[in-house]
Amino acid sequence: MLKVSSLSKVYKRTTAVDDVNFDVSKGEIAVLVGPNGAGKSTTIKSIVGLLRFNGEVTIGSYDNKSIEAKKLLSYVPEIPALFPLLTVREHVEYMSLAYGKSVNKEKIETLLKRFDLVDKQDKLGDELSKGMMQKVSICSAVIVNPEVIVFDEPMMGLDPKAIKEIKKLIIELKEANKVVLLSTHMIEMIEDLWDRVIIMKEGKVIDNVTRLETNHRALEEFFFEITGDTDE
Repeated sequence: MLKVSSLSKVYKRTTAVDDVNFDVSKGEIAVLVGPNGAGKSTTIKSIVGLLRFNGEVTIGSYDNKSIEAKKLLSYVPEIPALFPLLTVREHVEYMSLAYGKSVNKEKIETLLKRFDLVDKQDKLGDELSKGMMQKVSICSAVIVNPEVIVFDEPMMGLDPKAIKEIKKLIIELKEANKVVLLSTHMIEMIEDLWDRVIIMKEGKVIDNVTRLETNHRALEEFFFEITGDTDE
């Protein structure tokens, strides 16, 4: 459903991503991990269409730059960016309309309750803390019922209850046969979530395996073994 082929990105003379290849199937939670500077964020931004790159990214049967592909994809960025003069509720409603969907007030209400935003729903975007902005980004991404959803460091800035809720939400997306790609350096937070791990280092994918192929080993232990880094 999500396929990345020969993805490369060069900034001036620096190669940030070098011939990256992987795919993620429906009903699969893939986690993209690696040390700082490994190329994770560049890969994510290329997939969601924020960067020009060499290679190919397809979503379903569509090139990721096409309108058809964008209709299937949602994105939760590492640094949330909201419209300063839209309220919390208006952000979620706007996203529904932007994707050509009707405003489902019941579903919006459920999401706002789930992420403790009901009492914040009339606050403007520039009145929110980073954690609140992150929650709004998550609600806005989910409300459109995407086939593919990409999370870049989604747990940064969230309180423990919100982290618990987003982990439950990711499992629900998997059960609904969605494609989930999650980039993070908080390996301990995703130990109970992943089906596939894609490990990057110095712009390259150095391993790409399923949980079964690792014999259900702890992700942190497997990560340090593959990267050659230590956890000390």
